[in-house]
Amino acid sequence: MSQPREFDIVLLGATGFTGRQAAGFLRAHPDARALKLCFAGRDPTRLAAVSAGTPLRVVDTRDVDAVERLAASTRVLVTTVGPYARYGDAVVDACARNGTDYLDITGETPWVRRVIERLDALARQTGARIVPFCGFDSVPSDLGAYMMVQALRERHDEGTVEVRSAFRIKGGLNGGTMATALMLAEPEHGEGLFSPYVLVPTRAPGVFDEPRVAAAMREDLRPHPDEALGGWVAPFVMAPVNGAVVRRSQALWAARGEPYGAGFVYQEGAAARGPLRAWAFTAGGLLIGLGARWRWLRRAAERFVPKPGEGPTEAQMDDGWFRVVLVARGERGTQLRGRILSQGDPGNRSTVRMLCSAALSLALGEAAPGGGVLTPSVALGLGFLDRLRREGMEWVVEPAAS
Repeated sequence: MSQPREFDIVLLGATGFTGRQAAGFLRAHPDARALKLCFAGRDPTRLAAVSAGTPLRVVDTRDVDAVERLAASTRVLVTTVGPYARYGDAVVDACARNGTDYLDITGETPWVRRVIERLDALARQTGARIVPFCGFDSVPSDLGAYMMVQALRERHDEGTVEVRSAFRIKGGLNGGTMATALMLAEPEHGEGLFSPYVLVPTRAPGVFDEPRVAAAMREDLRPHPDEALGGWVAPFVMAPVNGAVVRRSQALWAARGEPYGAGFVYQEGAAARGPLRAWAFTAGGLLIGLGARWRWLRRAAERFVPKPGEGPTEAQMDDGWFRVVLVARGERGTQLRGRILSQGDPGNRSTVRMLCSAALSLALGEAAPGGGVLTPSVALGLGFLDRLRREGMEWVVEPAAS
């Protein structure tokens, strides 16, 4: 990005459910006052309603030339226009070509795999930092694992053998999230979703202990007790996506000379109060997963779930929260315990906080340079962690109870 740009941050999709929240966050944030913002979308009337004096650009993601001009006009482009497999290719392609930093909130690992194969080399050449997964999928998992690895390294000079995590959440779903979930249930879009290495097309020797990874994933598929995590752990619907992101970070950090640890594995589940709830949670998830295989059930579900542009009420989003407990074990047996806590609906309030904080980090020069298709922890590092703490999120590491 050697040429001056008209804008520092462009928010594409500013009129959607998540985009409207992101626009409000950026407009009100004190760190954005010195930045040149722009809101973009395809409907000029709805754009005008979120402007509040912010410059606007009318852009349809199907208009490749308009998307190209938009990407060339800004240093950072943030897009909330999903599902990304349907609406994201022209946007991320333009950012890679123009050396423009790119952020989204996708959980679509098969789509990101195709982005990696198509654009990683180009983005490295142009310096574009292409950073998917900048919302609840998958910042807490990716940055949480990195936080634990760094704590063991800095406090004990010790590599990390494993990080385990358990999520508790209270929140709702918006129409964009539901549209993506229903799309990923279609075989043509969901292929590779459950592959542990879907985001690591090329695996360097020695980075992964594949038998240990496979064993950990099998354990995550069934309820099991884990006293260090506070009780029982059930399968978590986002674990395949989040685990794949953590493994991409593991590979990228190893390539940069900062490996996580010998045979490192990451596990993730949903916290459950006792075995009965853990098994009930598992059975419910299994039934939903099986039902999603049938096209007629997916079509029926579309009639009852929120539509794109819809979502929880303000009060419901304010009342939401998520909490993650993490346990890390080092190569010499040292154990650390971590926790992440965020007030606000995970898929809406917290996602917007994390996405916009990532945009501010890039626009304000808080992240290291270096292009490619990256993960939040690799692109943004511990400076992003500090920014999220300043935004009111709790990220803590302490010695594990003996």
